[in-house]
This record gives sequence, structure tokens and C-alpha cells, in this order.
Amino acid sequence: MLIGKTLGLYFARQFVKTIFIVFATVFALVYTIDFVEMMRRAGDSENATAALVATLSLFRTPAIAEQVMPFAVLFGSMAALLQLSRKLELVVARAAGISAWQFLQPGLFVALLIGVGSVTLYNPVSAHLKQRAAALETKIFSRTTQTSGKTIWLRQKSQDGYAVIRAEGSRPDSATLVGVTVYTYDLEGRFTHRIEAQEALLHEGFWELRGARVLSATEEPQNHDRYLIASHLEPSQLRQSFIAPDSIPFWQLRETIQRMERAALNTTDYQLHYDILLARPLLFIAMVFVAASVSLRFFRFGGVATMVLGGVAAGFMLYVATELMAELGASGIISSIVAAWFPAVVGSLLGTLALLYQEDG
Repeated sequence: MLIGKTLGLYFARQFVKTIFIVFATVFALVYTIDFVEMMRRAGDSENATAALVATLSLFRTPAIAEQVMPFAVLFGSMAALLQLSRKLELVVARAAGISAWQFLQPGLFVALLIGVGSVTLYNPVSAHLKQRAAALETKIFSRTTQTSGKTIWLRQKSQDGYAVIRAEGSRPDSATLVGVTVYTYDLEGRFTHRIEAQEALLHEGFWELRGARVLSATEEPQNHDRYLIASHLEPSQLRQSFIAPDSIPFWQLRETIQRMERAALNTTDYQLHYDILLARPLLFIAMVFVAASVSLRFFRFGGVATMVLGGVAAGFMLYVATELMAELGASGIISSIVAAWFPAVVGSLLGTLALLYQEDG
């Protein structure tokens, strides 16, 4: 049975208000901390000014704050329910024959709308700003020659055969790998050469290896200032693979994954991030159920501090489960779909079970 329109809108406004206040508070706190940290780092940089650092922190904050959105929904929902209970409005609603399942409908609807909006609207904006923050950070701290420091593995097939490429890192905003080792195989899969190079620059149709040393089992080692290897990869594909998954807007993720799959690049992190975004609305709904399971006790019965502590503990446990599943998904132990949807589904079921026990048990 649906709740009345007037009462439903009133409860929905309470949820929206408290969730927004919690998120705005976290956003401001994250911005302040990040600004202070950036100012500390910018102390030795000649290009840094207070205005540039403030802008950099403003660009970085949305992506960081996005990670705490589920907890803004959790604590905002707890605050809304506790406030309604303190004013005895839930008591009046129960006296009028409205069950907990009915006055939770506005909160669940608000959580669903916020979840969909955070994925379709907020995420593309935060991802775009994070890319701009990376470019601005390079400008401020003069990091044009810095490498990512992350080991990169690539596998490719060309008209000459197969090649496995290992690199110690990449240069930002370019299709250049550093500390490169290439293992080449013929079309039948037999090993032919091992090539070590200082760096490898990808052009249209070929790799340019600079400072290369070619080793094989049948010939003496040969040194080359410049050595070319055929490749089917495109520079844009390679640069895209260096971008962190959370720096790619939601609407571009599916296309990015398909392009990387066609290029035989590893898409595990990107697919996992895509599935996590798809599961976010359900995760927000789970947060409302968890909040309700620890916030519906009447104020006159006392134990408010215990309720709040229980909500914090439940949120922490759900966070640990989310991070654990994400690590398992990123390592390939479980599928990305299971890793993304498991916390949301289990959180919803446990919250519903606890609420059933309290209300109908």
C-alpha cells in the first residue's frame, strides 16, 4: 500500500534535506583538507599560486566526495528518521495506521533518484573535472617527465607475429612507455627475440623503441638507437588505457571497454568500475534499509546513542565488504558483476531482514 501524497512529499523532503546536508559537510571537509595538502606540496613549486591550488582542489574534490556518497545516504537517512522520531511524527504516523514499510517508501524513492542521478549526472562531471585536475596538477608541479610508476603488460598481434610488452611505467598524456621489455613470437607461437629498450613510443601502425638491445638464442646481442615493431594498437587506445577508471565518465565507459577489448588490453578494472556504478542505486537503497533498521526506536525508550553507534558499525561493515569484493574483483578471483552487486544485494537483504524482525517479528 502506498503512502499518501502529502505525507510522502513531507518525508521525502526530510530525507533530501538531511542527505544533502551530510554530503555538503563531507564535501566541504574534503575540499579543505585537500586544499591544505596541495598548499603544502606547492611550497617549492614556482608555478603554484593560491588561486591555482584552490582551483585544483575544487576539481579534485568531486571525485573524492563521490566515494562517500553511500555513507551520506546512510547517515542522512538515519538523521531524517531520528528527527522524525524525536518530533513524534513517526508515532503519529503509526497511530494513523501507517506502517514502517509505508513511511520508508519516500526514503527509498529518494535514494533511488539520488543513485541514478549520481551515476548519470554527477559521475560524468566529477570524471571530467578529475581529468582537468590531472592536467592542472602537471602544470603546477611541472610533472611533464614523471611516469606513472605502474607496471604495464600488453599483448598484441601483428602481421609479424605476437608480442608481449612489459613496461615499468608510462608518461602521462602520451603513448610512451618507459623501461620496456618486449618478448616477440612468430605466427606459430615460437619465441624469437627479447628486446630491452629505454622507452617505446607508439605511432600509427608501429612501435618505436629507443635505446633498444635485441637478444636472441641464435645471434649476438645487437644495439639499436631506434628499433621498429609492427603493431595494431592505436595511440588513442593506449593513452585511454593509462587513464584511471574513475576518470572516465559513465557514458563513455562502455565504449572504452569495447575499444580496449578489441585492442586485447586488460579491461578488468574498467569493467568492475562500470558494474559498481550500475549497482550504486541499489546500494543507496540498501543504505536506507540499514538506516531504518537502527533508527526506528522511539526516543522516549532511550538508547539513541546505541542506535547511532549501530548505524556507524553497520556502515563500516558494509564499507569493508564493498572494498573486499572490489579487491577480489580487480584481481580476477571473482567476476566483476558479483564483486559489484554482492554488497548492494546483501546489504538490502540484511537491512530488510532486520526491519522485518523489528516490525513484524
